[in-house]
Amino acid sequence: MTAATTQRVPQRASFDSKSLVLFTTCLGVFIAQLDTSVVNLALKHVSSDLSSNVSQLQWIVDAYNLAFASFLLSGGILGDVVGRRRVFIIGNVLFALGSLACGFAPDNATLIAGRGLSGLGAALELPVSLAIVSQTFPDAAERARAIGIWASCNGIAWLVGPATGGLIVDYVGWRGIFLVTVPFGALACVLAWKTIAASRGSEQRSIDVPGQVLAVIALATFAFAFIEGSHRGWSTAPVVGSLIAAALAIVGFVVVEFKSKAPLLPVNLFRQSQFSTASLIAACMTFGMYATLFLMPLYLQVGRGASAFVAGLLMMPMPLAFVLIGQASGALAIRFGARLLMTVGMALMGAGQLLLAFITTDTSLIYVEAAFLTIGVGLGLNTGPVLTVAVSAAPSGQAGVASGIVNTARIVGATLGVAVLGALFASHAGQNPTTASAIVAGLWPPLIGGAIIEFAGALVAWLIIAPGVVATAPVSARPITSSSGSRTRRLP
Repeated sequence: MTAATTQRVPQRASFDSKSLVLFTTCLGVFIAQLDTSVVNLALKHVSSDLSSNVSQLQWIVDAYNLAFASFLLSGGILGDVVGRRRVFIIGNVLFALGSLACGFAPDNATLIAGRGLSGLGAALELPVSLAIVSQTFPDAAERARAIGIWASCNGIAWLVGPATGGLIVDYVGWRGIFLVTVPFGALACVLAWKTIAASRGSEQRSIDVPGQVLAVIALATFAFAFIEGSHRGWSTAPVVGSLIAAALAIVGFVVVEFKSKAPLLPVNLFRQSQFSTASLIAACMTFGMYATLFLMPLYLQVGRGASAFVAGLLMMPMPLAFVLIGQASGALAIRFGARLLMTVGMALMGAGQLLLAFITTDTSLIYVEAAFLTIGVGLGLNTGPVLTVAVSAAPSGQAGVASGIVNTARIVGATLGVAVLGALFASHAGQNPTTASAIVAGLWPPLIGGAIIEFAGALVAWLIIAPGVVATAPVSARPITSSSGSRTRRLP
């Protein structure tokens, strides 16, 4: 299929019209990130209302992550093929429909399906939104400022999400955290139709359907095996069969990608040790962190009796440190190098999770807050340099693809972290932990497991990442997802 050439917004477009396009794309990014930052606070209430066990709570979190990770790379390509504005609107519609399904879900199955639909919508609209911003601001300086604003919405959503979500859960109910995003999604669709110029990619592109199908099968069956293993039994036919299916799908995916003329995942990039190492570290980083975000609200609400709002406030040191340290990470990396920041960042994340592994219901909140702060500082130090190293290692014509792959690796790590470490939690706490002692008994295995992975990432960073690589922009200016464009979009 031959794609039309990119249609750019004219240079004479007014500041107001371009600002409205930026607002529209930022709105899509904000609500997608806000959804992921508040859902963990609602899990206790969901469990009470729908009688959810731990495996079902894992699926509520991971259905979104799984769909997001599986379709993120295809989202940008689809925008280039059928039109970015169209895909952005479709993504927002799917996200809103998924949120509606979650808000009115009568059972766990409907809630999980709605989360998956929302994750698919986010995977479509986030990468094309960056391409839309880039086409709307042809001037390099304007584009840099616009991308900085666009990317900062991720940090802002994580910063305001826990407290805001906690208030909604406490005073409206857990369904409110999903329903509140629906009108904003509808507004984003209307504004996109009115303000965003229709455009497609300038290069002929196609969807790697076999690769996409195999990627979904591999990730879904692997997640199923670990989430259901602690519930159904590790030796049961569904669990063993899922592990076999995952292994076969991974092998098939690698074979297909090597032979494909337009692969979903360009395997040649992984021949670069710096790129493959940065991708691995990105996955290790979120493997432990997302499991922590899944487990700690349960500890704070069930183990310590905090309300959802108070639990959100108590977890604020993590996003606050991430945003503040991220602003300084560019200058720090220029002075000390990306390798040192990645090593120290991963080690701090591991240290924070190790501290949390030994908490009890009587542990001082100052101790808990210090652990949250340590994780946030480590995340802020590591995130920007990881993306910079990966993009710097890729050929210039594949910089945008490299950025997208690293961010996909982050979401894959998050998906597997919730599945694997959540299974460790369930194996020690039980499928229906309702007491403080049960929650505390289940915390130490997954948190120690997460810490080990973070420390391993720190060691790999120190041994393999070249000492001369530096970051040139703060993490808040770096997109969490990438469009499918071919050039690096980096702030000066």
